[in-house]
Amino acid sequence: MSEHKHKPVLGITIGDVNGIGAEVILKTFSDPRMLLFCTPVIYASTSTINYHRKVIDAKGFNFHSVNSIDQIHRGKVNLINLWDETLRFTIGTPSPENGKYAFMSIRQAVIDAKEGKLDGIVTAPIDKFSIQSEEFNFPGHTEYFASEFERKALMLMLGDDDLRIGVVTGHIPISEVSAKLTKDKLREKLILLGKSLITDFGIPTPKIAVLGLNPHAGEKGMIGREEIEIIEPVIAELKEKGMFVFGPYPADGFFGKRMYREFDGVMAMYHDQGLSPFKLLNFETGVNFTAGLPIVRTSPDHGTAYDLAGKNLADETSFRYAVYKACDIITNRGDYDEMNANPLKSRSVKEKEG
Repeated sequence: MSEHKHKPVLGITIGDVNGIGAEVILKTFSDPRMLLFCTPVIYASTSTINYHRKVIDAKGFNFHSVNSIDQIHRGKVNLINLWDETLRFTIGTPSPENGKYAFMSIRQAVIDAKEGKLDGIVTAPIDKFSIQSEEFNFPGHTEYFASEFERKALMLMLGDDDLRIGVVTGHIPISEVSAKLTKDKLREKLILLGKSLITDFGIPTPKIAVLGLNPHAGEKGMIGREEIEIIEPVIAELKEKGMFVFGPYPADGFFGKRMYREFDGVMAMYHDQGLSPFKLLNFETGVNFTAGLPIVRTSPDHGTAYDLAGKNLADETSFRYAVYKACDIITNRGDYDEMNANPLKSRSVKEKEG
């Protein structure tokens, strides 16, 4: 892994080759200024990248082709050739064949990250149905990475206005949310969020808002008892342990009054409760970050967008922000580790904060 203060080495997975993943990658790294922030390593094949480069006429995109992570050039955009065959592209259409290559890209990036040869991974969008196989039997990237690194993980959405929203229950049917919302699960996710805010975002004493599950946060038990029986007890318990956790807040009023501006992080109870307002506020610049992993993994907050694929219409802003956020978090983790390894420096910083 690259040393702290050096440009991080980022693995870039290709995603679904018939979606917009390749396009947003090419558009992002056609700008040579991106190399000031990181050394990108794309996991795909030369023929795949050349095909997409021709489709969108990305003449400004150049890359250094290698066969393994050990051959990369730190001053260039690198491409690791993972397959030799020339694919038959059907742009804008999902297929199990495409899922196979998407998984090959993710798997090799994870292998290299486990060996300490990547500082982080930025994943392009996959089709969650076509990628399913015996090796990838997960609802999405977040669950796969958590399994591979054997860690508890939190899907944390990052906005460009310091909005950070995590979800307790992720990619599950809405009918299962109440049963899956337990004290243990909520406690686990809030602790993960608190630790991430400290180590990944440099916030020494983070302030966290917790949303209620039911309308009006249950209205004192009249519209559901999850707030009384699960959410409030966990908030009280974590407060006793020194965490600054508040709520539960009714979700509609919380976002309507823009109360999120008063907190460092927000915990939603289920996927759309957090992601609907998040995407309304940060659709073009939002980033999905998997907190809790030993490596940094980010992605854009959009999907494969098959309807835009191959038309040179995809906006790369969210993907570019995913690269920026990965670099920032890697730097913040390095600063945190350095500060904790140097007690005198840590004390000096705390004195200034006081």
